Amino acid sequence: MNSSSALASLRRYGKVSVDTEVESASPHRLIQMLMEGALSRITAAKAHLARGEVAQKGERIGLAISIIEGLRTSLDHDAGGDIAANLDDLYRYMTARLLEANAHNDAEKLDEVGSLLLRVKEGWDGIPGALGDEPAARARIAPRG
Repeated sequence: MNSSSALASLRRYGKVSVDTEVESASPHRLIQMLMEGALSRITAAKAHLARGEVAQKGERIGLAISIIEGLRTSLDHDAGGDIAANLDDLYRYMTARLLEANAHNDAEKLDEVGSLLLRVKEGWDGIPGALGDEPAARARIAPRG
């Protein structure tokens, strides 16, 4: 097996693995996965920026923006009240900063958004322990779908 076919096989395996995790994931875990995906894209964008790979940097920033916008549009403003409104504002701010980072090749703005999103994710990660595992608790944290 040559290296290109091995790489293709690895990518297919990775896609099957992710697809399987998504299919069996709780709504809470899906949000975690989206946040992890956005953080991964921001990290990759910063690496591409450092190597002068402008097109790849822009692509990764675009993917991170898409994920963050997905998080924003999944907010349930009726059930989430002030928290949902604050997250909406924060996600809009992150998107604006990522657009600026892309336009100005600004690694500091990528770091800023990564740091903000990591703090949100850390809070989200703490929810299951605070609510327990009963189905009613999971239903209260489920995103709008």
